[in-house]
Amino acid sequence: MSPVRAEDSERSIKQSMIRGALGRCPACGQGRLFQGYLKVNASCAHCGEELHHQRADDGPAYLTILLVSHLGAPLLLAIYMMYRPSAMSMLIGFGLGAVVLSLLLLPRIKGGFIGFQWARRMHGFGHETPALGASIP
Repeated sequence: MSPVRAEDSERSIKQSMIRGALGRCPACGQGRLFQGYLKVNASCAHCGEELHHQRADDGPAYLTILLVSHLGAPLLLAIYMMYRPSAMSMLIGFGLGAVVLSLLLLPRIKGGFIGFQWARRMHGFGHETPALGASIP
């Protein structure tokens, strides 16, 4: 029986997603995940884990839109039924609220996506990628 290597051990999905959502490296939890607002660092400054493999793409944006709209729509209806505010005040209030909530959620959701990808060893996290033209068993 071969010994279990460190890179073959199970990675905690919950812990790595929480670390990513907090903007930290999913591997060590110490280094910064983002270089700016949404730009991912090529590697962790603390542990050296390569982070350039991530492929979050449009997933975080879609999930952010889904969450903001599902939180905003029932709230909009409840506020309208209780207080009957003017259309302009609702437009300004809920428009501003949707923008602020989206800006707050987007980097956290993207970090969670990257943490999930790292934990599941997706897109090159943890495995060597096969060379072009090589057969995959």
